[in-house]
Amino acid sequence: MRGLKAGVALALVAGPAAAADLAIGVGGAFTSMDPHFHDLSPNHALVQHVFDSLVMADNDARPSPGLALSWRALDELTWEFKLRPGVRWHDGSPFTADDIVFTFARAPNVPNSPTGLGQYIRPVKRLEIVDAETIRLHTAEPVPLIPMFMSAFTIVSRRHGEGASTSDYNSGKAAIGTGPYRLQSFQLGDRATFTRNPDWWGPQQPWDRVTYRLIANDSARVAALQSGDVDAIDAVPTRDVARLSQIPRLRITSRPGLRLIYLSPDVMRPTTPFATDRNGQVLAQNPLRDVRVRRALSLAINRDGIRTQLMEGHSRPAGQPAPEGAIGYDPTIPPDPYRPDEARRLLAEAGLPDGFNLTLHGPNDRYVNDDGIAQAIAQMWTRVGVRTQVATMPASVFFSRSARDEFSIWMTGWSSSTAEPDTSLVQMVATPDPPRGRGNVLRPTHYSNPEADAIIDRAFATIDQSAREALYRDVIRIGYQRDLAVIPLHHQVNIWATRQGLRYSPRLQETTRATEFRPE
Repeated sequence: MRGLKAGVALALVAGPAAAADLAIGVGGAFTSMDPHFHDLSPNHALVQHVFDSLVMADNDARPSPGLALSWRALDELTWEFKLRPGVRWHDGSPFTADDIVFTFARAPNVPNSPTGLGQYIRPVKRLEIVDAETIRLHTAEPVPLIPMFMSAFTIVSRRHGEGASTSDYNSGKAAIGTGPYRLQSFQLGDRATFTRNPDWWGPQQPWDRVTYRLIANDSARVAALQSGDVDAIDAVPTRDVARLSQIPRLRITSRPGLRLIYLSPDVMRPTTPFATDRNGQVLAQNPLRDVRVRRALSLAINRDGIRTQLMEGHSRPAGQPAPEGAIGYDPTIPPDPYRPDEARRLLAEAGLPDGFNLTLHGPNDRYVNDDGIAQAIAQMWTRVGVRTQVATMPASVFFSRSARDEFSIWMTGWSSSTAEPDTSLVQMVATPDPPRGRGNVLRPTHYSNPEADAIIDRAFATIDQSAREALYRDVIRIGYQRDLAVIPLHHQVNIWATRQGLRYSPRLQETTRATEFRPE
């Protein structure tokens, strides 16, 4: 009897870890199961359950082994990667170097992609298969961030991906990966269901079944956690943090992240559709081309007020892309202060003493308090003479419209895939150059500055990290501080909530995945 009781007790303790379900409610709208369709954090988090990358970014955004066990620079133009042996796709077929060749050809060229993965892959001019477990990446110029670039996209199977469309991944037909979970079902705009892959090369996963639900509405997401419909949620509304912290059966976890929330103004077009006179007629000259107007808009924003009143302290006002402590952060660039009187003076200097009308666009279900922040900024701008209307919309609609270049100024966010400012500079500052993966297709500002481009080119070719960081700072002073190609607002503090008995290891890069959860 004693032995039986001991066995039962052991089963009760071991059971949840050995065979358990996990339901996660996420706020970021994922748009596809195709891992190469959209360079979007919610998509990356989703597909990384099924697919692996050559290099994995750990919780601190440092490169760690994935499908590649190790890597090294043979010279300034050649990187060698040693592949992990014995890896198999979910159908049992072997992972090979040829799958990498196929992925490199497919990922930058997915039809109808809102923003692709070319910036990570195009620097590689030739991929050489040395032997079954060795590949070499050849570049035309030094590319110090190759290891982190290899963490920014996942590898797909040639066998299942050749001829496959995005819809084939969404249906599950082509969604055969090497990752920790297998796709059981996927409903766009709703949820994905995964089952544990017992043959994964990585750490044994405790969850037999994972339900990954999109719950874009903040209140609904919190309610789902409180009712037990889900075990964990991300993007916890800041207004609910204090209340949820007082509930014994729930736990709050937070971590400052890389995501910059910012305003993207149309800085180059001669006219812009949503800058009008008091009668609603489009102005003959785009006022956002004048840096004095952009500075006035920035000085009219009370970032500390947003932090305390809207974000409940869960944001860090910013004047640059990198958060404090990250590579490229410049302590000499503070956030613009709140100076409405100076904003009015600058508008008058720019020939707009009576201001103008403006519409601020943005998503209402993508970033923490996004709609509320847009509404607050509109009120602040209106007080200095720029009468502002707000037009927010679901992220899926917003990203489609911004890609079509429909707006004059809009609020959005960006989190670097490499934990360095490189992708931020490519997206926000670099002159558009699609063949090189440069310029912003998804969030076009039209900003172009040869001086900034030259420094970006030098930074991206500089192997020495301290020298590269100095160049990052130089271009940040130009694009962000001097020219205000974009208007930084703040860096988000990422917040998760879980039920009791569940432990979460937060990531610097914000994405929420089942692999970060463990039963206590």
